[in-house]
Amino acid sequence: MSEDEKGKRFLELIDQQNNVQWKIITKLTLLVQSKWNSSKLHIELESLIETHTKITKELNNLDENNSIL
Repeated sequence: MSEDEKGKRFLELIDQQNNVQWKIITKLTLLVQSKWNSSKLHIELESLIETHTKITKELNNLDENNSIL
């Protein structure tokens, strides 16, 4: 992957990560409002955390030589 492609992918991943983070905040807010009694929100939150973890791992592995980070 070229440096230009890595840079573009990096920006895409950062955008995705930001969107997932906002979704996590929204779900947490709703979960607190439900007094932690929503199984559906628990499952959705677990899924979002898994997605966030995958994005973070890809970001961390994107540049093995640390030239863009």
